[in-house]
Amino acid sequence: MDEFRQPGEGAGEREIRTVSVLFAILAITATALVIHGAFFGNITALLLRSLFLSVVAAAGLMAAALRMRQPLIRTALYVLALIALVPGPYLYQSYLDIIMRGAIATRMDEVMFVTMLVVVLFLVRLTIGWSLIILSAVALAYAYWGYLIPGKYGHGGYDVSRLSSTLFLSTEGFYGVPMGVAVEYILLFALLGNVLMRMGTGQVFVDIARGMTGRVQGGAGLSATLASAMLGTINGSAVANVVTSGTFTIPLMRRTGFTPVTAGAIEAAASSAGQILPPIMGAAAFLMAEIIGVPYGQIALAALVPGLLYVLALMVAVRLEAGRLNLERDMSGGLRFLGETLKTRGYLLLPLIGLIALLMTGTTPTRAAVYCLLIALAISPFSANTRLGLMSLIDICRATLVSILPIVAAVAAAGIVIGVLNLTGMGLMVSSLIIEVGGSNIWLVLILTAFAAFVLGLGLPTSAAYLLLAVLVAPALVRLGIDPIVSHMFIFYYGLVSAITPPVALAAYAAASISGADANATAVESIRLGFVKLLVPFLFVTMPGLLLRDEVFNIWLAIPLATIGLTGLSVAFAGWLVRPMSWLDRAAMAAGSLLVLWPSPVDAHDLTTLLARAGGLVILVVMTMRLMSSTYRPDPAATAPEHN
Repeated sequence: MDEFRQPGEGAGEREIRTVSVLFAILAITATALVIHGAFFGNITALLLRSLFLSVVAAAGLMAAALRMRQPLIRTALYVLALIALVPGPYLYQSYLDIIMRGAIATRMDEVMFVTMLVVVLFLVRLTIGWSLIILSAVALAYAYWGYLIPGKYGHGGYDVSRLSSTLFLSTEGFYGVPMGVAVEYILLFALLGNVLMRMGTGQVFVDIARGMTGRVQGGAGLSATLASAMLGTINGSAVANVVTSGTFTIPLMRRTGFTPVTAGAIEAAASSAGQILPPIMGAAAFLMAEIIGVPYGQIALAALVPGLLYVLALMVAVRLEAGRLNLERDMSGGLRFLGETLKTRGYLLLPLIGLIALLMTGTTPTRAAVYCLLIALAISPFSANTRLGLMSLIDICRATLVSILPIVAAVAAAGIVIGVLNLTGMGLMVSSLIIEVGGSNIWLVLILTAFAAFVLGLGLPTSAAYLLLAVLVAPALVRLGIDPIVSHMFIFYYGLVSAITPPVALAAYAAASISGADANATAVESIRLGFVKLLVPFLFVTMPGLLLRDEVFNIWLAIPLATIGLTGLSVAFAGWLVRPMSWLDRAAMAAGSLLVLWPSPVDAHDLTTLLARAGGLVILVVMTMRLMSSTYRPDPAATAPEHN
C-alpha cells in the first residue's frame, strides 16, 4: 500500500489510504484506456479523449484535495472529482444521439459543458496556477460578448449552446488536437520513461557519461552535461532531469572544484536539453507533429542537429570553464568504467534502441511506444535490481499520472482558448496583425515572435505556450515564406528557454536548491552556458539545413558553419582558451563568430556574404593561433574556486 501512497497534509490516515487506492485505480484506468487506444485504435477520438479527461481530472482533484488542510475544501474537491467522472461516460452513452442531431447542443449538453468547464478550471488552478485560467476566462468572455467590440475584431457573439457544441461536443475544444496528443503520445511516453527510470536506465546514462568524460579536466561537468542530456531523451522535462540526475552530478561537480553556482547552472542548462533532443522530446514536440500534420519521426529528425549543437556548445563551455579554474579530474571514470557499464547493464538500452529503429521504419510513435514497453518488461526480470513486480507497475502508473497532470490540465485549458480563436477567427487576425506591424521585414517579425514566445513561456507550461503560439504566431511566419517546420521549431525553442531564464527559470531554481547557490545567480550563469537556445532559432531561418530541411549541399554547408560559429561564441563567453582572454580578445572572437553566422541564406554567394564569412573564419583562425601560441601556467592560488 505504501508504494503508491499519495502525499497528504490535513487528512487522516484512513482517508489518505482510501484516496491513494482510488487514485491508483484511476491511474490504471487511464493507462489501460491509452494503451488500448494506441494498440487497437477502435475508440472514436472524441470518446477516448473525453473518457481520458474525466478520469485524469477526477484523479487530479482527489490528489489536490489531500493537500488541503480544511475538511470543507477537501470534501468539496472530492465531490467535484465525482462530478468530473460524469461528462466522459455521458458523451459515450449519448454519442449516437449527438451525431443524429448534428452536434446541436441540448440543455443537458449545456449543463455537461459548464460542468466540464468548472472541473477543468479548478484542475488548472490546483496544478498550474492562475495564468491559464485568466486566458481561458478572457477567451470565453470574448466569445460571448464579442458583439460589443466594434470594428474587425468584433463578432456577432456566441451563446452557451454554440459554445457547448464547439468546445464540448466536438474535437475543437476540450477534446481537440492538444488533448489527442496527451492521450496518444504524452502519457505513453511518460509511462515508458518511468519504466526505464525504475529499471535503472537513468543511472546507466550517468555511468556511460562518466566513462566517456570522467578522466578529462572538468570531466565531472562534462559527464553531467552528457548524462542529463541522455536522461532527457527518456524524460523530456528539464525540472525532472535536474532533480533526478542533479542529486548525483551536482555534488560530484562541487567535489572536483566547480563552484555551487556553476555546478547548478551546468546541470540546469544540460537538463533543458532533454526537451530538444530526440527520440523522446518534450510534450510540445508531439503537439508540433499533430499541428503541422507530419509524422513525429520528421520532427525528431529535424531536431537532431540543433539538439546536438546545443550539447556540443555546452560541453565546450564547461571544458573551458574547467580549464579557467584549473580543476581536478574525476579519476573514477574512464574507458574501463564505460566498458564495464555496457557489459553489465548495456541491455537496459534495448528499449530505446528499439524505439529509434521502429520510428525509422515508419512505425507510428504510439505503437512504437507500446512495443518498447513490452521490450522493457521482457528484459526487466534479467536482474533483481531491474525486476518490476505488480506493485512496482501500479506505482509506475500512479507516478506517470502525477507527472502528466499539469500537462493534461494545460492542454484542456489551451483547448478552450484555441477553440474560441478558431470559432471567432481571431487567430488569423492576430497573425495578420503581426505581419502588419513587422511589414516585409522578416527579422522584425522574428524578433516580435521570439519576444511573444518568451513572454508566454514565462507564465505558461511549455505545451500550453507552444499551442497558443502555434495558432497565433506560426501562421504569420508561414505566410512570409518560412517552412512550417522551421516556423514551429522557432517558437518551440523560445517557448522552452524560460526553463533557465529569470524570473521563472524552474530548472535553474531546482538546481540551485541542490547546489545551495543563489537561485538567480544560477539562472544567469545557465543562460551564459546555454546561450545557444537563444541564437540557434534565428539560424533555422538562414540555415534550414540545420533542421535537415534543405538540399544536401546546403545541409553539409550549414552544419560546419553553425558549429564553428557557435564554438567561437562559446570561447568568447568563457573568456578562456589555453590562457585568459582580454575583453578585446573576447570581442574579436565574438565578432568573428557572428560574421561566420552572417544572416544570409547559407548558399548565398553575393560579395557581402562571402567577404563576411571569409573574414569571420580568418579572425577565428588568427585569434585561436595567437591564444594557443604561448604557454600559460595558471597560478593555483589565483584560479582555485571557493568551496562554499
